[in-house]
Amino acid sequence: MPDPAAVLTADPVPAYRDPRFSVVIAAYTLDRWDDLQRAVASLRAQEPAPHEIIVAVDGNPELLERVRATLPDVIAVENDRHAGAGGARNAGSAVATGEVLAFIDDDVHVAPGWLAALHELFADPTVLGAGGPIRPDWATARPAWFPPEFDWVVGCTFRGSPQEAATVRNLIAANMTMRRDRFEQLGGFRTGFGKVGTRSAPEETDLCIRAGQRWPDAQWRFEPTAAVWHAVPAGRTEPRYFLRRCWLEGTGKAALAAHVGSDAGTSTERDYVARTLPSGVLGGVGEALRTRTVAPLGRAAMIVLGLAFTVAGYVIGTAQERWAAR
Repeated sequence: MPDPAAVLTADPVPAYRDPRFSVVIAAYTLDRWDDLQRAVASLRAQEPAPHEIIVAVDGNPELLERVRATLPDVIAVENDRHAGAGGARNAGSAVATGEVLAFIDDDVHVAPGWLAALHELFADPTVLGAGGPIRPDWATARPAWFPPEFDWVVGCTFRGSPQEAATVRNLIAANMTMRRDRFEQLGGFRTGFGKVGTRSAPEETDLCIRAGQRWPDAQWRFEPTAAVWHAVPAGRTEPRYFLRRCWLEGTGKAALAAHVGSDAGTSTERDYVARTLPSGVLGGVGEALRTRTVAPLGRAAMIVLGLAFTVAGYVIGTAQERWAAR
């Protein structure tokens, strides 16, 4: 069995007993100003407290100035890298001084005990990074037709995800930590890949897979007690948004597969399609028969539609990637 202190690379990896966390929040719009303030307040309330809070602003000088004027204890930086959330996170990470980087979104607030739950994991030198569940904070009631198997549509942990502590392929950048030295060695989030405008590609999945390929014995850990809440506005509870997001997930996974290979890019998704979704459909039909209600059938139907739109997006996206590579 290899020495845990030499697993990631030939050079020693420290077992952090008391790591300092630099929290990077990617922000881009004044429309989420209240959410951003709530995010910062939730971080200030953590015990232990983060070493520093960095707000990285993407393409919005007015927001940058407001952060500097209103949140003086927060480090505000402008995204001088590639446009999008990944570029903003890279810009924020560039000024960080903590041993561990933590990423959350501007519409996320962390639960009490979040940082404490992640803190102790880095005593294990094989842990490359860690994260936890992302729970939906619905602005309105959860739609009766919205299947929990598709909570990823609104950026949240979905049914079929681990419920207990586990090693996972990838984390989600709304609740994600990583050793800063390894992040820098990897080059951060891939340039020109991710969420920019109407395009959506899973930049955090790309980062996690690249890290796993470079350091195959390292771990990404899921810690169920390190929870955050993700705001879900009313506009994201419409079927039209649901299906559009499924399509973009398909095209994004096609772009990911073009970079890291289809096996690595869809390994988790294959099990999800083979096990989680059929169970959700059968469960919905069974519940409808037992309760003689329509809502479970609606959820089952949306699982089928969501899968169809995602697969269609993947097929079209794969064709586009192959054409572009010619």
